[in-house]
Order: sequence, then structure tokens, then C-alpha cells
Amino acid sequence: MGSGARNTTRGLRRGNRAVLLRSLYHDGPVSRQQLSETTGLSGATVSTLIAELLAEGVVTEVGTRESDGGRPRILLSVDPAYGYAIGVDVGETRVQLELFDMRLNGLAKAEYGLVHGMHGPDLVTEHILDGLRSLVSDAGIDEEQILGVGIGVPGVVSRRPEPMVDAQTYGWKAVPLATLLRAGTTLPLHIENGAKTLGQAEMWFGAGRGARHVIIALLGTGVGAAIVSDGSIYHGVSRGAGEWGHSVVERDGRPCRCGGRGCLEAYVGAAAILERFWEAEPSARRTESDEETSLAAMLTMAEDGNPAARQVLAETADWLGLAIANMINLFNPERFLLGGWTGRLLAATLPDEIRAAVRSRALASPFSQVTIGLGSLGPDAVTLGAATLVIDAFLERGDCDGTSPDRGRAGRRWV
Repeated sequence: MGSGARNTTRGLRRGNRAVLLRSLYHDGPVSRQQLSETTGLSGATVSTLIAELLAEGVVTEVGTRESDGGRPRILLSVDPAYGYAIGVDVGETRVQLELFDMRLNGLAKAEYGLVHGMHGPDLVTEHILDGLRSLVSDAGIDEEQILGVGIGVPGVVSRRPEPMVDAQTYGWKAVPLATLLRAGTTLPLHIENGAKTLGQAEMWFGAGRGARHVIIALLGTGVGAAIVSDGSIYHGVSRGAGEWGHSVVERDGRPCRCGGRGCLEAYVGAAAILERFWEAEPSARRTESDEETSLAAMLTMAEDGNPAARQVLAETADWLGLAIANMINLFNPERFLLGGWTGRLLAATLPDEIRAAVRSRALASPFSQVTIGLGSLGPDAVTLGAATLVIDAFLERGDCDGTSPDRGRAGRRWV
């Protein structure tokens, strides 16, 4: 057989493994017969590939299910202990890392605080590398078992061909984060915008599951969004899609951290909300408090009847509703989910006000088809989403394909 035919056969086989692994991961536990039905692969192909995956330790048998008139069918699932993924969230106030098993059950965490305005690439790199060493040591696992590291960052992540991070609000311009990290680790790296990692987590495990057209918003100090179209996250020509916070909602409006004026982030980001409140109520300024504590205190003051706090929140709900309506009119999603710590606080405090502001500006037909709700994964959704980048790459390549005897658990190659 010529090399071209061998490569074609090998590619087809790897593709079949990838299809099978995706079904096992997302739909399992399932039987061999169910895998054949859902993937379209023949029973013989499924049996052959499952035998390989069982021998490699990727798949495990997890029980049986009664069949109609025949022998019970053995149920299969991806083995949670086959390998591990690490998710990293590079946020405004912290760098958080979490170690997950194959089923993305959290096993260990590490966290490093960031001081406002001090987000230099060297410092962030140092925190990530320290965290990787800490997690591996604390968990007592072999580094060979780690499939990779997913990292959610602010700003635009482009491929040039190395991942380059442009985070204007951090002062990052074409930062080669992967190159910086490779000075301290050989683990495979997957770098993506934090809002997109949040979006993938919600689509896999959270409030987006089962939908095909979804917008997942990330509101913290900054504002971003993941736009899911027909089940896939939309990236744009240079992977910069989703910078929702820098869509302009008022001409010549308030200054934004990006250098522009009138950006959505300058009205609904946590720092912007607090700044407007402190302008109206100077005596309430608490510079020693972090933004999350300060915003929670402002919400409490609004509940207690403080007129400045109530006015700022009413304006915030209106701006946010306007921006959501624009997204609904543009993309016609079936779900719009608010995530991030600021998003969760606003959604819990102002659900009726936000919805009313959306209704007043959205077109009737798309508004009638969308469900506006809250992301369900909580404050660690970005680290979870970052870890899905690792698992997604594992599923896409079908992992090691069983044709080489040196591709065991400790000798895994990236194929």
C-alpha cells in the first residue's frame, strides 16, 4: 500500500475514533449498539475501536442495561482517571487555576491575586507557572497524565501562527503568552478569550446545553460575549468576535478603558457602575474595598432606598437592556445568558427592569423567540471553560490511535 493510501486510511481511522469519542464523552454512558446508531459507524468498526480504547485505558465499562429480549448491553464511558486537564482564568483581580479529571470534575485549585493596574505579561506568566507546579504537586499526579492547559484571557487571541494576545485594557499588544509560558512548561497550551471559554462551558455543561443559537455574556469589570451560531462559537476573521463591551451605545459618551468613548463597558462594567455611583454619592467611595464587595454594598444601599444607588442601577438596567436588544435583533438567538460576577449580581437584582428594557427595544419576533436567563455555572465557569479547550482537542484528534506500541499512558504523543 502506498504512503498516500496509508495516510488516507490512517486519517479515516482517526476521524472515526474522534466521532466515537465525542459521542462517548457527551452522550455516555452508552452501549456499542447506541454508538453505532448515533455515529453512523458500522457495528464492526465500533467494536474494533472500542476494543482499542479499552486497551488504552481511554474508555471503561460502567455497568449494563437490559435489552429487548437479548443479553444485557454493556455501557461504556470515557474513563475520568485516564488523564487530567488544567483550566486557567486570567481575570481582572486574580489568576485562578483548577485541575480537572477527564469528566471535568474539579480536583484542586490555586489562586493568585492581581493588584488593579498591574497585569503585566511577566507577572501573569509567573503566576500561571507557579500554579501549574502547585496543582501537580498538591494532587500527587504524574505530569505525563496532564493532557494540557487551557487558558482564558481578556482581549483578542489571534493565531500568527503562535497565539498572540491583544488586551487593550491591560496594555497588552501582541503578547506571545504561549512562548512566555513554554520557558517554564512543556505541557500543551490552548489559549482563548475568556468570554468564549465561559460560553463553551455553558454550552457543554450549563444553561446553553441543548441549544444551537445562544449568546453568553460575561460581565465583570470588563464585558464580553460568546456568540454561538448553529452550535459553534463564532470567532470572526481574526478571532476577535465577541468584544461586546466595546460596541458603542452612546456617541461621544463616557470614556472607556480601551481609549474610546461611549462603549457598553463604560456603562455596565463593574468599575463603570461604581464610578457613576461614586460621582453621585462621593461619601460612599470605599477605595480599600475590591469591586465585588463595593458593588454588593451599592446594591444593598439601593435596596435600602439610597436614591443615587437606585438611579445608577436603573440607568444600568436600561443600558444593558438596550445592548441585549441589539444582540437579539442582530443574531436572533434562542437563549441569551448573563454570566460573570457582575452579570449574576445584576440579573439577580434587576431581572424585571432588564427584561423590560430589552422588550422595549427588541423587535417583536426575535424577542418572542428568545429566553433571557442566567448562566448556571457560577464564578468558576471560565476555568471550567478553559479546561474544555483541552478536552475538546483530545476528542478532536481521537488521541493516540493505538497503532504504535509506545503510545501508552506515560508515552503519549501529540498526534
